[in-house]
Amino acid sequence: MESIYKIVDAVNGLLWGKNILVFMLIGAALYFSFKTKFMQFRLFHKIVKVLFKNEKGKKGDISSLETFFLGTACRVGAGNIAGVVAAISVGGPGAIFWMWLVAMLGSATAFIESSLAVIYRKKEKDGSYTGGTPFIIEKRLNMRWLGIIYALASVVCYFGVTQVMSNSITSSITSVYTWGAGNKFLNLQNISSIAVAIMVAYVIFFSSSKKDSIIESLNKIVPFMAIIYVVAVIYILVTNLTNIPSMIGTIFSQAFGGKEIFGGTFGAVVMNGVRRGLFSNEAGSGNSNYAAAAVHIDNPSKQGMVQAFGVFIDTLVICSATAFIVLLVPESTIAGLSGMGLFQAAMTYHLSSIGAPFVVILMFFFCVSTILAVAFYGRSAVNFIHESKYLNIGYQAVLILMIYIGGIKQDIFIWSLADFGLGIMTVINILVIIPIAKPALDALKNYEKELK
Repeated sequence: MESIYKIVDAVNGLLWGKNILVFMLIGAALYFSFKTKFMQFRLFHKIVKVLFKNEKGKKGDISSLETFFLGTACRVGAGNIAGVVAAISVGGPGAIFWMWLVAMLGSATAFIESSLAVIYRKKEKDGSYTGGTPFIIEKRLNMRWLGIIYALASVVCYFGVTQVMSNSITSSITSVYTWGAGNKFLNLQNISSIAVAIMVAYVIFFSSSKKDSIIESLNKIVPFMAIIYVVAVIYILVTNLTNIPSMIGTIFSQAFGGKEIFGGTFGAVVMNGVRRGLFSNEAGSGNSNYAAAAVHIDNPSKQGMVQAFGVFIDTLVICSATAFIVLLVPESTIAGLSGMGLFQAAMTYHLSSIGAPFVVILMFFFCVSTILAVAFYGRSAVNFIHESKYLNIGYQAVLILMIYIGGIKQDIFIWSLADFGLGIMTVINILVIIPIAKPALDALKNYEKELK
């Protein structure tokens, strides 16, 4: 077992610690931005139009908007709060600018990989679609063994992510409320862990929805959580109008400031912003491919645009909202704090007594939506490994168990496995999609001809 720990730590140290993934992701983002002639900017108005256009299909078909909710649910999680806070804490406000930039470039990567997911997906007997990077690898490259490695890495990653999200929920609750703290079993952490596990199990196994139960649930959760967060941020911005110009000025001045460059901290500013943007929006990891492949749509480029828009929303809206909340607080209020404690202090400053409970509600919806999304993604990954409904039921049952385990205790090794799985997925996905991007680029050219 100790040898497994060492292997995981060594791989994580190489991919994440040495910034290999950062450079791979930036390289792919720049390459695809140039190859698509910066479609994310040229066709932005079309992207928004595609998202809200209802495709004609039979009842039960999954629409572009629903896959957008699914992809957003996976992207938006605890990392959009704790990760952004960490980026600001280490890299300063200037890191936010680089976070924006890498999201705008990375959306081109999301477009390519999601278009390929639609092109090389598999149609099931019931008319639904299943796909993702493993299916691309098998159909386009005839390398099923590599697809299985990617699918296994996905499952490992999702088990780890589930524990991280579950622990984030219970930690946010117990940091505000202390009911039953002295009781070994009837304490708030244990009860909330069981409650979240039961709720997710109900959605996965017992929901009577005619459409996919996970999709149906996320159709309600994602818009609600986005609206309450954006409304809260708008209120905070309105009540701090006079401070906004100086905040924006600080972001840009520290992003390019001579003080940072000559002081030797410029690299930290750039790298923390870049890492936060890349690891939050997941463009390049292939995660969103599982969602993209499920859509019922007539053109791969349309779905590629939907997932590209998801990158914008994740970073330019949700991550920026977190950054603004923190940066509009006096430094003395959050001095010495970090992570969720810092964010809760910032929300309490802005919203007074409802600040801390609001964070609890926010974390609950952010994290539950991510858990449901990885349950859906993992289902596709397991289906690729073997088409056995019992194997998939087993995967989902273990996922429910992970929710409870993660809720009651923080296991650093399991968290490392999430990084390990995501790292392997990203390396394979980027190395695969760069040489086979032509069908996606051709689909984009054809779609632009149709538009003209």
